[in-house]
Amino acid sequence: MKVTFYGHGCIGLQIDNISVLVDPFISGNSKASHINIEDIEADYILITHAHQDHILDVETIARQTNAILVSNYEIISHYEKLGLEGHPMNHGGNWTFEFGDVKYVNAVHTSSFPDGSYGGQPGGFIIKGEGKTIYIAGDTALTMDMKLIPLQYKLDLAILPIGDNFTMGIEDAILASDFIECDKILGYHYDTFGYIEIDQVLARQKFFEKGKDLMLLDIGESIEL
Repeated sequence: MKVTFYGHGCIGLQIDNISVLVDPFISGNSKASHINIEDIEADYILITHAHQDHILDVETIARQTNAILVSNYEIISHYEKLGLEGHPMNHGGNWTFEFGDVKYVNAVHTSSFPDGSYGGQPGGFIIKGEGKTIYIAGDTALTMDMKLIPLQYKLDLAILPIGDNFTMGIEDAILASDFIECDKILGYHYDTFGYIEIDQVLARQKFFEKGKDLMLLDIGESIEL
């Protein structure tokens, strides 16, 4: 499984030659100006919630790739009205796609489209594919629901927001890694704009002091699991 960081909350996954894109916000991110969305491959686009900084490029990329959208019922209904294909899910639900199993799990946040209309309840995803299991938390606070995850899954990687203010910060993300029993963390949702700027050196140090590995990738950089 290949994991690529496209900036902010956007993640690309390559699983068994299937391209999965999560929360595409690229064209509106000045720090990702070197990424051309016309080059992005996507057989599926997973959407955690409806805020603009997670859906900005959904329609454009879906139309150019014919990607199938996966999200909560309200978000999928919104895009189906625009003529896009989607697979609706809701919290606690699991579905087996061609690239692997996906479970839609709880997140504590809000969710509305840029025009203020209701975007359903926010969530995260647990994805199993190529013998690996990852947790993409989406925008969320620290929540006790995270303790349920290791009762069912042994995670190889957790992708957690660390920018604070709108989501968990560093200290809560460390606690979250304890809750989910995963010490290999890819941080995201940080440094895009002023409210979520962090001290990257200090963040890595705090995770290291707890015996954990915090990875902060450059935009466009990938890792292999």
